[in-house]
Amino acid sequence: MFKKILVANRGEIAVRIVRACSEMGIKSVAIYADADRHALHVKKADEAYNLGADPVVGYLNAHNIVNLAVASGCDALHPGYGFLSENPQLAEICARRGIKFIGPDASVISQMGDKIAARKAMIKAGIPVIPGSEGNLASVDEAVLLAKKIGYPVMLKATNGGGGRGIRRCNSEEELLKNYDRVVSEASKAFGKPEVFLEKAVVNPRHIEVQVLGDSQGNVIHLYERDCSIQRRNQKLIEIAPSPQLTELQRNYIGKLAVQAAKAVKYVNAGTIEFLLDSDNQFYFMEMNTRLQVEHTVTETITGVDIVQEQIRIASGLPLQYKQANVSYRGFAMEFRINAEDPKNDFLPSFGRVTRYYAPGGPGVRIDAAMYTGYVIPPYYDSMCAKLTVWNLSWEGVIARGRRALNDMTVYGVKTTIPYYLEILQNQEFRDGRFDTSFVEMHPELIEYDTPRHKDLLAAAIASAIAAHEGL
Repeated sequence: MFKKILVANRGEIAVRIVRACSEMGIKSVAIYADADRHALHVKKADEAYNLGADPVVGYLNAHNIVNLAVASGCDALHPGYGFLSENPQLAEICARRGIKFIGPDASVISQMGDKIAARKAMIKAGIPVIPGSEGNLASVDEAVLLAKKIGYPVMLKATNGGGGRGIRRCNSEEELLKNYDRVVSEASKAFGKPEVFLEKAVVNPRHIEVQVLGDSQGNVIHLYERDCSIQRRNQKLIEIAPSPQLTELQRNYIGKLAVQAAKAVKYVNAGTIEFLLDSDNQFYFMEMNTRLQVEHTVTETITGVDIVQEQIRIASGLPLQYKQANVSYRGFAMEFRINAEDPKNDFLPSFGRVTRYYAPGGPGVRIDAAMYTGYVIPPYYDSMCAKLTVWNLSWEGVIARGRRALNDMTVYGVKTTIPYYLEILQNQEFRDGRFDTSFVEMHPELIEYDTPRHKDLLAAAIASAIAAHEGL
């Protein structure tokens, strides 16, 4: 087993990994930019090393991070999610320097990170995929011809995309012509590659994903599914396990599909197979995330499997602790991404000092947080500052517990998405388990919008947060 692990991330996921290391008797090493010098993961880890003044560049410098791992005596590195977690270069550098990367091989990250290569692998494995281009689009003219063939609406997607970026829905040829260059530009800026492809748009699907674990001995299991249909602009807001919208027959089917997909690419470590479920109850492979997911907490809650510890065990060469027959689920779990945003002002980021923070507790309540009273939320990163996960034996019970826990959770000093989630839990369609990816868009009445000057407010919020940092 590893003796010391470098956590190549920040925020709540870095805290989560540090805690897993502590339970396993493994020392942890944190990294941080100047903006994170008072961050919780820095306080919790056994050791911490500064990446410099730039708030972002240090977290993206694979060579420097691995150098830190070697210099601090680490024998493994956990990438968390985001940043370099799906960057094959980091895995390659770790291998060259004798540091074990806690994740799949670089070749698998590359294959599944390339949406075209992933589609081809799934087709070969007999996994249903959404109709679309066989390869990258050569031009907008090719996109127009293919769209006419498969029919509108269509989705333009960055081949190397992720996190909801580099995606545009086009309902007509006019929109396709307008969006093509935009998606190419987004792909180039966000992922460093301009390649895009085209798929038939599955209208108002349900977004269902399956957690898989694979070891180096060839064993692969699934830990059931998560329903991620409640999302805004392709960003997930609420995740649920298991899906209240699936039958047991569908649940078993999609679980077997996910295992089949993972085995087809010889997958090792934790990963997620994402599917779209259309109105005819047909599942389509969408993508594979070759890393730990934000929403892994709901799966841990219903199965009792510690996914992060299992990642570490697998990376050390140990076989899976579980066979598929030993894995079961109990009740329902729901995760709320608590973002420092103002829902009434078009989800404008809300940076600054958390003047007071009360975490909810009681039965079936879990908090994964990066904030604390006095913490200053920096303006440089994703706005998620905590995750609230609740569990109950029944669907009605988990909704009631979610409402209670959200009401218990109090954050002063910044705006959060807590009030918005409370409105969602009151909605009858949601309570009946009848929702898809259009839910947020179709229910604007859940938010009473103000009409501020968004750019001025954002600039003021960023200036306030920077001033707060400089004043520490």
